[in-house]
Amino acid sequence: MSLPPRRPIRALPDELVSQIAAGEVVERPASVVRELVDNALDAGARQITVRLAAGGVRSIVVEDDGTGIPADQLVLALERHATSKIGSLHDLEAVATMGFRGEALAAIASIADLSLASRTADAAHASRLDARSGELQPAARAQGTSVEVRELFFATPARRKFLKTDATELAHCLEAVRRHALARPEVGFAVWHEGRLVEQWRPAAIEQRLADVLGAEFIAQSRPVDLIAGGLRVRGRAGLPDAARSRSDQQYAYVNGRYVRDRLIGHGARSAYDDVLHGNRQPSWVLFVEIDPLRVDVNVHPTKIEVRFRDGREVHQAVHHAVEAALAPSRAPLVAEATDAPAAAPVAAAPGWPAAADRPAWRPAVTGAQTRLGLQDLAVLYAQEPPPRWPGAQPAVGTVAAAAEVRAAAAPSDATAEAWPLGRALAQLAGAYILAENAQGLVVVDMHAAHERIVYERLKAAQGDAGGQALPAQPLLIPATFAATPTEVATASARAEALAALGLDVAPLSPGVLAVRARPAALAGADPVALARAVLAELGDLDASRVVQRARDELLATMACHGAVRANRQLSVPEMNALLRDMERTERADQCNHGRPTWRQLTLRELDGLFLRGR
Repeated sequence: MSLPPRRPIRALPDELVSQIAAGEVVERPASVVRELVDNALDAGARQITVRLAAGGVRSIVVEDDGTGIPADQLVLALERHATSKIGSLHDLEAVATMGFRGEALAAIASIADLSLASRTADAAHASRLDARSGELQPAARAQGTSVEVRELFFATPARRKFLKTDATELAHCLEAVRRHALARPEVGFAVWHEGRLVEQWRPAAIEQRLADVLGAEFIAQSRPVDLIAGGLRVRGRAGLPDAARSRSDQQYAYVNGRYVRDRLIGHGARSAYDDVLHGNRQPSWVLFVEIDPLRVDVNVHPTKIEVRFRDGREVHQAVHHAVEAALAPSRAPLVAEATDAPAAAPVAAAPGWPAAADRPAWRPAVTGAQTRLGLQDLAVLYAQEPPPRWPGAQPAVGTVAAAAEVRAAAAPSDATAEAWPLGRALAQLAGAYILAENAQGLVVVDMHAAHERIVYERLKAAQGDAGGQALPAQPLLIPATFAATPTEVATASARAEALAALGLDVAPLSPGVLAVRARPAALAGADPVALARAVLAELGDLDASRVVQRARDELLATMACHGAVRANRQLSVPEMNALLRDMERTERADQCNHGRPTWRQLTLRELDGLFLRGR
């Protein structure tokens, strides 16, 4: 086989260089919209109007009321790597603007007809520049800038063939504007298509903007997120597990106001839903990460949609804990707050959760001695604490009745009982459901799912966190060996201390072979090789301790499922009330360990509707 003739190395012509650069920046009409809106926001615009034709393929016009561009700088604005946003390496390392590369206008002008009209506050009139002819003329417009892009990809017909239908391209353009609108509630946005207004968002507070863009249902089915950890802050809203969707189309993450796709943030948020989400459902969230610009690199990709953090673990942990804290309180106290019934004061870390001083006096105490629990220990624990009847452990005769009588005697008066979020037990239905009455109407509780969550959370609390100390390790009589990749070998050698802190002893046995000599004692039944591989895979950017935590939680969930009260087990009214009270003070009590709901509310209005009352 003959080799092709060797070509000499030569510099590419400027036109070809521009086409290559344009291919990195402009993928479709939505890319143009995103870049032009970025520039408008950097110019201080308070109103941005986007006009499209044929989904943006035939025409894109972006108008703003920002500071404008002086007439003598319009030609320079279309040059590659010409920008007013950075001027030194320090500026590049601490970018605080949406745009900074100086590529967008030049890239767009190389693949489409572009004209630029702008006026500053001190100019007598606007000036208009045609990028193709270079002609500069006076124009009429108020202060601000208008960029018109016509016949996208006319210079590269092959790229145009890859575009989708006008409706699809319009949807992508709307999504590009929607991402900006979520992060900048103080700016008004309007999108027109073929002369018709298709979307408009007026300046508003952040909560109102979220409702305007994502719908009022998102606000009703989500929790506020706000956490300050070290030098960064995570805020926004996280959707309730009940409102999870089949697609991940309502997951928005921002870093310093810039929409990003970052697996660290996504994994941190998703891991907070580990044991409250059912099946493969996708949660919704809008999260804003505020961090020192010096600690994040936004100059990773020409589209600026990817970032790199100096300390990815810190960001991952902050996002995880922020979302987890928002989801922890049960919806039951929040339901009570929506009525005239008295409600406990919330604490800053978990809105809607009763403060310690305001929790009921009949809350059972968990002593420090209850730190390591097995199934036998749980029988003792539930002989002292609610809910009574521990079917899995078979407590001694008389213990259940005594516990129920004590709690019934200590129960608040009828007036106070009306303020209980989950109400007062009425009856048991089909041996599986508890019917209760509260201020809103009827509450239906799946007693097995609810008890399962209560037992699970008690087990997790009793196990206790490692507190920064190494997890107890269990040496293996015969080390487990496996063929490892060069990356796994390097990670095992470099992160030996981190592995030891997780209760793992993984060391090279020979070139290309690793040996697992110890595993976490809490995971005595886990496959040491599979566990080691999973931890080594996540030791890079993500939090490897989550691997051990997830595996341990799965074992505790299995214990809780076997220990929870079973269907067809008859409970007395005091026992049912005991279960309801435990639900009200148990975190994540709205879902069982498998993500199924534990209770549902039927309001009086819904009940009246079933019987056509008032019609």
